[in-house]
Amino acid sequence: MTPAPLTADALTVKVFADGGDLESIRTVATNPLVLGFTTNPTLMRQAGVADYRAFAREVIEEIGDRPISFEVFSDDFDDMERQALEISSWGENVYVKIPVTDCRRGSAEKLVTRLAEQDVKVNVTALMTLDQVRVMSDCLAGGPGAYVSIFAGRIADTGRDPLPVMAAALALVEPYRNIEVIWASPREVLNVVQAAAVGCHVITVTHDVLRKLTTLGKDLGDFSLETVQMFRDDAVAAGYQL
Repeated sequence: MTPAPLTADALTVKVFADGGDLESIRTVATNPLVLGFTTNPTLMRQAGVADYRAFAREVIEEIGDRPISFEVFSDDFDDMERQALEISSWGENVYVKIPVTDCRRGSAEKLVTRLAEQDVKVNVTALMTLDQVRVMSDCLAGGPGAYVSIFAGRIADTGRDPLPVMAAALALVEPYRNIEVIWASPREVLNVVQAAAVGCHVITVTHDVLRKLTTLGKDLGDFSLETVQMFRDDAVAAGYQL
């Protein structure tokens, strides 16, 4: 028997939209599949954001009570803490992204522990090793809701299969009921299916990947025909002749 196509609304992984453009965030906020949001300084800079606080407050107003993660940008742990406490004050649904290390490879574990003890909701970001997951999970234990964002897409960019890493990470955090694992930096719709299959709690998707979710489970024969038609239409529109 041929299984029914997997559809987006049947996914067991929560989809968070990842972006830094306010207009795009407004648009994707109307998508019922989007259960949360993330951003980072790189995405915000690419989108031309000049005022961090103003942008953040506008985003919070647009998304209602869904979770949103904003990242600190200092490279000094004391200053990161100051920024984290301000960001956290912006709303009950706000999580503070803390990089797993500073730019000198210094671990953020002491800072993450202090923030968790102050009831700051933390999203530890840029994790790629199981040692990092183990250490940060211990730091977040007993605190409020938290995320560990594992950059599975970047792991895959090195030629390594991220699935064993994600599966092992989920096993590591299983004892910690306040921590959820995020599959970060996906590259394609297949990653959404993989994240759901491995039992990941959340996957962050760019707005481009979010749009592609409409092809999830699509009939391949129909998709093939649409591709042929696209090539033909573009050739005619370009006026090519031989």
